[in-house]
Amino acid sequence: MYKALRIGNLTAKLPIIQGGMGVGISLSSLAGAVSAKGGIGVISTAQIGFTEPDFDRNPLEANLRMIGEHIKRARKLAPSGILGVNIMVATQNYARYVKEAIKNGIDLIISGAGLPTELPEIAKGSRTKLVPIVSSLKAASVIFKMWDRKNNVAPDAIIIEGPKAGGHLGFHPEELEHIDDAAYDEEIKSIIALTKDYETKYGKEIPVIVAGGIENKQDMEHYFSIGADGIQVATKFVTTEECDADIKYKQAYINCKEEDIMIVKSPVGMPGRAMKNAFMERAGLGRIPIKHCHNCIKTCNPAETPYCITDALANAARGNLDEALLFCGANAYKEDRIRTVQDVLDDFFA
Repeated sequence: MYKALRIGNLTAKLPIIQGGMGVGISLSSLAGAVSAKGGIGVISTAQIGFTEPDFDRNPLEANLRMIGEHIKRARKLAPSGILGVNIMVATQNYARYVKEAIKNGIDLIISGAGLPTELPEIAKGSRTKLVPIVSSLKAASVIFKMWDRKNNVAPDAIIIEGPKAGGHLGFHPEELEHIDDAAYDEEIKSIIALTKDYETKYGKEIPVIVAGGIENKQDMEHYFSIGADGIQVATKFVTTEECDADIKYKQAYINCKEEDIMIVKSPVGMPGRAMKNAFMERAGLGRIPIKHCHNCIKTCNPAETPYCITDALANAARGNLDEALLFCGANAYKEDRIRTVQDVLDDFFA
């Protein structure tokens, strides 16, 4: 059994958040569809303006413009649904992205790929709910303590992204090669216990959402049994009709085998999970020079980075697979056909 997911004054009928996937994988079409069906749909702001004609000249302006545009489009699909954006802490001009999303009436901001210690100050005075992503008790402790001390607030919810998630991961590579599910369950329980302390201090509910490799109702109910309030799912939504990515990207998931999934080193400075392909083979042989910098990540040095992550991820969204970084979750190989968002939701809530 499941209950509605309440984040402050927002109530999602289904306790599921669709994970944010950039560049261009979870935009307004996917987010709007999930929101319309009773979940929480999430738009990734990572280089969200990559299809705009002025993107190469003015990436920041193109991205900020399309944050508003995609929120507007998703609202048309789900007028009464709940919508979020995923904004990476590592993003250049992070504060501008947060303020633009708030200006356009977004319901919640989910933030990871770094610790969003400054998020409460940036969002001060808004009604937007703030949801940090953590992978460890240590990271959760830092966020709770800093938000409490500097801003006298606590998160509105917290997402725990486990080692089976896709994209950028908050783990050491060796931890990802040898995943101990039982040990990580204990980490989740510790984070939940910490969250309870701050619920008591602030007199509010702080739901805990678990993410990473959640495949079916049995997985979901396992996490509910250890104290989680909701789940976040991303990979399973890629192979849906509503997903914003090119059909070739979706087909790559359908065609992939378990042995095709690997841990890669991202230019962001974090390990990630992706599929083997011609691009990853070339990247393994040496640096792929950057033709044009898109000013995406704070930590990127164009003269040294192994390849341009913007180009690699944009190529994935466009279906140019031989030039693409194909991020995916640990269970991507289990997706074997194109379905609908409703089909995916039925895996958990039918």
